[in-house]
Amino acid sequence: MTLEEQTFDLIRPPEWKGGVIFASPHSGRHYPAWFLAESRLDPLLLRSSEDAFMDRLIASAPDHGAALLTARVPRCVIDLNRGPEEIDPLVVSCAPPVALSPRIMAGLGVIPRVVSQGRAIYDGPMSQTEAERRIACFWQPYHRALAGLIDEAVARFGGAILIDMHSMPRDALAHLPRPRPDLVLGDRNGTSASPRITAGVADAVMAEGFRLRRNSPFSGAYIAAAYGRPRENVHVVQLELDRSLYMDERRIRERPDFEQFAGRFAGVIARLARLRPDLGERAIAAE
Repeated sequence: MTLEEQTFDLIRPPEWKGGVIFASPHSGRHYPAWFLAESRLDPLLLRSSEDAFMDRLIASAPDHGAALLTARVPRCVIDLNRGPEEIDPLVVSCAPPVALSPRIMAGLGVIPRVVSQGRAIYDGPMSQTEAERRIACFWQPYHRALAGLIDEAVARFGGAILIDMHSMPRDALAHLPRPRPDLVLGDRNGTSASPRITAGVADAVMAEGFRLRRNSPFSGAYIAAAYGRPRENVHVVQLELDRSLYMDERRIRERPDFEQFAGRFAGVIARLARLRPDLGERAIAAE
């Protein structure tokens, strides 16, 4: 099996209609035996950091003319929505010094130290060689594929729209007034996508009857920051979906009405796949 086959699944549509890409970097659930042997946690606790079943919820994207990139490698092995330099010194021994961001300090660097509720994954730190191996074997192939899709979309359609799909625990919304949102849209406060694209994503979500909130408590992480270049007609919008709508969070199982929910959410996917990159700024510049 190649590194790519271990890391992600890439499904191209029969006809790519307009440069829309759906991606799910945190739904991987193929746990290597060597990782399970190293971890102090049982598989169910390890799975608590997954965006479980998100790959299934967006599986219809190619049917509507969009590309689909979904992770196979689990988030607790390596986090594909972090930069390769976001190394937690409590996870990697003799790690080079880095600025300790809030994510790293929380144990959520590129190689996570904890899963949900702060539960430690390892008994002790790993070597720098092992950290570099994980980045080379898993992080780099995924990001080569993602960057390649974006470049291809720009070449073919003049731009790209990446819908970066995630899920959020219901508890992440507990501090919000009711009615709480079903999804949180993140565009890094307008820096990772143009206003027209962000509005189009919001309209697609709300047209299917979902409640939406913008940029709080999630505005977008590494992927939105690294790839969102709206002035170059490359737009990244992160969508966080409330897990309790379709799964039992404690047992990490589909709700009995999962298929009905998936059918409803497929309406959002179909609408998003019809979006087209914003050519406005390029047209103005050309004039």
